[in-house]
Amino acid sequence: MTGRGVPADRFAAAPSQSHDSNGHTSDRLQPRPLDRPEVDPSQRNAFARPQGVSGSFDPDEHGLAARGIEQAPPPPDALVQAFGRPPQSDDPLQRAPGEKPMTPENEADPALWNSGDRDPWRDPAAGAILGPPAVSEEQPDDDGERERGPLLSAREVLFGHRVHPRALAILGVVALLVGLVGGFLGRITAEEGNPLINPDVTLAEVDQGAGDRPRGAVSQVAQRVVPAVVSIEVRIGGQGGSGSGVVIDGGGYVVTNNHVVSMAADTPNAQVSTVFHDGTRAPARVVGRDVKTDLAVLKVEVSNPTVAQLGDSDALRVGDDVIAIGSPLGLAGTVTTGIVSSVHRPVRLAGEGTDTNAVIDAIQTDAAINPGNSGGALVDGSGAVVGINSAIRTLGSGGEGGSIGLGFAIPIDDVRRIAQELIRTGTVRHADLGVNVKSVSDGLADGAQVQNVQDGSSAAGGGMAEGDVIIKVGDRKVGSADELIVAVDRHQVGERVPVTVVRQGRELVLDVTLK
Repeated sequence: MTGRGVPADRFAAAPSQSHDSNGHTSDRLQPRPLDRPEVDPSQRNAFARPQGVSGSFDPDEHGLAARGIEQAPPPPDALVQAFGRPPQSDDPLQRAPGEKPMTPENEADPALWNSGDRDPWRDPAAGAILGPPAVSEEQPDDDGERERGPLLSAREVLFGHRVHPRALAILGVVALLVGLVGGFLGRITAEEGNPLINPDVTLAEVDQGAGDRPRGAVSQVAQRVVPAVVSIEVRIGGQGGSGSGVVIDGGGYVVTNNHVVSMAADTPNAQVSTVFHDGTRAPARVVGRDVKTDLAVLKVEVSNPTVAQLGDSDALRVGDDVIAIGSPLGLAGTVTTGIVSSVHRPVRLAGEGTDTNAVIDAIQTDAAINPGNSGGALVDGSGAVVGINSAIRTLGSGGEGGSIGLGFAIPIDDVRRIAQELIRTGTVRHADLGVNVKSVSDGLADGAQVQNVQDGSSAAGGGMAEGDVIIKVGDRKVGSADELIVAVDRHQVGERVPVTVVRQGRELVLDVTLK
């Protein structure tokens, strides 16, 4: 081997002799012995063959337990009898006695692609193609309608013995209860939701097409409305006063001015009576008063009174014809005519000898209004009441100069809201900004300047400060201190209102929650 150019030290083993089939001997180099390191005793104990096992596996020795592994105990006999295979049975699955397999188990199923079935979904060699959506043709239409059975008629339900009698009785009781609850709620809504309307009374007629009435139709309007206007007399000992009122509800509720009855409100021996257009006299009691709007509601015990219909004061325009009805100077049933001179006119009322201290958002008219007209009706051309006459401007001292064509009425929209609150609760809550203001003008714009802000008031919570000039509340402009009062009063308590102010020459909008 060395003669072939192989280094002599390539193999460390000594040459040995080998014999061929003919008995001849030849020198043959043996392989180098393997280098086997010593085995770690701990690894030998963990991975060595069990005692008496020489091969890699011992298929003949199944009874030897695995070293270090506990075998599970055999199942109980009861479980074996209940769930084990029957004796001498080779069924792979347990079946009920006498049950046969669905397919013969000794017959091999042919391959799906060799069975003659050409379904491409089951053929792995089928080509991929595009087709319609995989939706069954038996799906319902787009509207989701399904075939329905025949509907039962009322006769079949009642007499066809198709519905159990107990179910019919239950349905009848439910229908009766629903009807009773609906009627009860309807009555509460009719009585409580709008106490100024009662269907069991006579209403003053309203001509819907008489907005542009011809000249001379005043007599027709007066004939319809005068029966709904009453004279009010107040007596306290030897003193007394008079005014007017309007019947607004069939229960005998009459609205008038607070300054007409304020002297008798807290006097035990005061007498308040009403005189109707036919001369009928009936005593009245004060239901409630509101000094901030100069309104009061009386209750008269009468049957079937003529009730005035209330109109829409917001629909009035300057120049519209109006009629004033009342009892000026004690002359009951007096009718005067005029036009609307202005709307949304802030007017302060402070009757002498009364507790009235109000600022009203008045309708101004040139219809003749005199002392005694207070509380009477201001009527439009259709005969609907659009205001309650409340005040006049005169040139004489003490308010005794008579009418000079400047009369003021409280808008009926405000009257309706205040009267409903007085009938329900006897009092009225008004929104308050919580500031003292004065009217100011810089020659270009007018407003109400804040003199002080009350602690904890709506203005303080909204960030208003002294010296701010209020020029707008909500969507209504403010040009004076009185106009600020009527602008705030048109909102409800708890309402969040934007208030525009001028502070150091800059306009700011403050969100104020009215208290």
